[in-house]
Parts: sequence; structure tokens; C-alpha cells
Amino acid sequence: MNITALRPKFTGCLQPIAALFVKLRISPNMVSLLSLIAGIFAAYLFFIHMQAAGAIALLVSAVLDLVDGSVARKTGKESKFGAVFDWIVDKYVDSIVLLGIGLSGTAIISGIINPAGINPQTLDFAIASFAIIGSLMNTFIKPVTYAEAGFEKREDGKIDDPLERVGFFGRPETIIVLILGGLTGFIGPAVLIVAICTNLSALQRIIYLYLNL
Repeated sequence: MNITALRPKFTGCLQPIAALFVKLRISPNMVSLLSLIAGIFAAYLFFIHMQAAGAIALLVSAVLDLVDGSVARKTGKESKFGAVFDWIVDKYVDSIVLLGIGLSGTAIISGIINPAGINPQTLDFAIASFAIIGSLMNTFIKPVTYAEAGFEKREDGKIDDPLERVGFFGRPETIIVLILGGLTGFIGPAVLIVAICTNLSALQRIIYLYLNL
């Protein structure tokens, strides 16, 4: 169970923003591109240790990610490419932001864990890399399942399948934890939480598939 089920409520609250993009004749794919740009900017801000500003930029990216689908439906420009591009942008944003934090020298473990002989910065970057792997694998499991198991039913332009509701820690949770970490100055512990929880969530999905396929 995760908060993905609440996505319709969030998108409903953002309808005025979607209406503005429609009025400005900005295409849904352009909104997705703006989400990517905001995500890259967030990564840069985290890299230069402007954590609060990075969190706000990441929030903007997340809002745009929620809005692009609404713009597509309002303008009748829903497309399979748009759905695919949305996924690609999501993973680029997640990976780049985590990479920016990992390269910034931010203390992720804060001395709590420091195995002998391992440079703390090396260990911190390893944790950030593990978070990137977890984020990617947690999502990668889904398209592989679509291809092998044949899920084709679509809802709001995207494939609907049981995996959407399996896994306790998905992309929304990742974004929320990183935003809260940036705003509170605890971005390091936030990355550690993402690293652990995304990989456990991926394992949860693998177990579900083993039991059901």
C-alpha cells in the first residue's frame, strides 16, 4: 500500500494550474520538459548545499509532473509517447537529484555508520547510489511486468495494474521525503531513508510477483 491512490486528489487540487497551461497553449510534453528542467535545477541547488531552495525546486518539478496529465486530458492530446516521456522524466529527475546530493559531499550517515577503512564521503556516495538503484528498480519492475505479463488496461492514459498499489515506498514517498529533508536541513538522513525503503519496496513487489505469477 502506498500514497499513489491519493494521486487523483492531488491532481484535482492542481486543476487551476493545469487550466493556466491550457490557456497559455503549453503542450503536456512541454510541461513534462519543464518538470525535468526544474528537477535538474533542484539537483544543482542540492549540489551547492542550498537544501531548502533545492527542496522548493523539487516541489515545483513534482507539481508539474502531476499537471502534465491533466493538461493532456483537457486538450485532448493524450498519447502513448506522452505517457512514456512522463516516466522517463520522472526517473531522470529522481536520479539526477539523488546524484546531486551524493556528489555534494553531504553527510548522509553523519558518523552513525562508519565501517573501518572506508572513507566517509565514499560511503555517503555509495548510499546515494544505492538510493538511485532502488528508485530505478522500484519502477523498472513495472514495465518488465507489463511486457511479460501483458497488462494493457489504461486509466487516465497510463497502464493500470496491481503493482501500482504494491510496494510501500514509491516515487511520491521518495519526493516527499527528499522535500522534507531539504526544508528541515536533514537531506542526508532523507537519502538514507530513500535508499533503504525503495529497495525494500522493490523486494516487496518481487515477492508479490513471485506469489501471483
